[in-house]
Amino acid sequence: MAMSKTTNTYNRQNWEDSEFPILCQTCLGDNPYVRMIKERYGKECKICTRPFTIFRWCPGARMRFKKTEICQTCSKLKNVCQTCLLDLEYGLPTQVRDAALKIQDKIPESDVNKEFYIQNIESQLKAGGDSTVAAGTVGKSLAASDMLAKLARTAPYYKRNLPHICSFWVKGECKRGEECPYRHDKPVEPDDPLSEQNIRDRYYGRNDPVADKLMKRAASIPTLDPPEDKTITTLYVGNLGEHITEVDIRDNFYHYGEIRSVSLVPRQQCAFVQYTKRAAAELAAEKTFNKLVLGGKKLTIKWAHSQAKSTAYAQNSAPRGGGGSSRIFDPVPGLPGQLPMPPNPTDYFNLQASEMAVLPPGLKIHQLPPGLIPGAPSYASMYQQQQAGGPSGGPSTSGVGNHNNSGSGHGMMPPAMQQQQLHYPSQDPARLGALKK
Repeated sequence: MAMSKTTNTYNRQNWEDSEFPILCQTCLGDNPYVRMIKERYGKECKICTRPFTIFRWCPGARMRFKKTEICQTCSKLKNVCQTCLLDLEYGLPTQVRDAALKIQDKIPESDVNKEFYIQNIESQLKAGGDSTVAAGTVGKSLAASDMLAKLARTAPYYKRNLPHICSFWVKGECKRGEECPYRHDKPVEPDDPLSEQNIRDRYYGRNDPVADKLMKRAASIPTLDPPEDKTITTLYVGNLGEHITEVDIRDNFYHYGEIRSVSLVPRQQCAFVQYTKRAAAELAAEKTFNKLVLGGKKLTIKWAHSQAKSTAYAQNSAPRGGGGSSRIFDPVPGLPGQLPMPPNPTDYFNLQASEMAVLPPGLKIHQLPPGLIPGAPSYASMYQQQQAGGPSGGPSTSGVGNHNNSGSGHGMMPPAMQQQQLHYPSQDPARLGALKK
């Protein structure tokens, strides 16, 4: 049945005519002097079935030719590329974007309702521009999302423009050789669900295998769980640079809540930010975990340990005699036993009270009479004997040797040390005050 002239003219007025396509950077390619072929009303849009102006170009050397698949009106409704149908802002499928931003798609899918809906959108575009469409429909994503920021592709992925695999080469029947425009590679996974992509499913955000893969990746992203102890309000900030100051840290954390203190440890390149409320600390941990970049470095955000646990650990690790509870370690085979502890912890030489004497400043021991040193007459007598040359007229070392070996002679070794076993030569009190030869 032939179409009337009035109807044909009316339908032609609804056809789309454009001068340049709406494309993402990946589909456009890295060639700044790209050459495009334009054809008015060359094909029907695969979403609204209206004829539109198609563009065809080669994004680069050894790449396949690409063309626009949907019209610009459908592209503006979803803010997607006309070729790959991915979001222009994040480079992700619409199913992932709508799930992250909690957008409900109300675009009709039936033929009659879709045609009426597209006509209204066209009139809004001519009257108010793109902002009216974005306010009443899906349009551009106005809200921010952490998941989209993590999954978004920040650089173009030009491997997506490679030619398709040559099916004749896989079967061993390709005779073109290097002139073959298709790729001579074996498919990695023949049953890969990514090979079952559909343009309509990609546009409406349903049953998209690429979106399912990205959603699984988003579920496996590590998160920072708050500790069970509600008294912890301190965050550990690591991987700080050398030029990061306390003011820089405070400027990046103050807007999450009131800060009680900021402790900067320049030697360890870390800091501790303590909030007055637990809710502020949880908000800061959520907003800065794996996101905060300061001084060109991504900062490490963790929850600090409880102060009660740190105090208990410090008490358990304190040395013996320090006032805290001592930790018991297993003995190491091959080492001597525990060293004897003197009755007085500050007496490192195990001397009795009667054996200790303090000399006036500038006075030496050989200048004192033997009876002036209580309990230790052997020091002065030994010095006088050494000065006199000993009984044989020469330097005598037999007395010192007797003290070291048998503990007899002048009686320099205290009785308490004679009964205890000596592990190291420095514990022998007979070595104290030994004269140089």
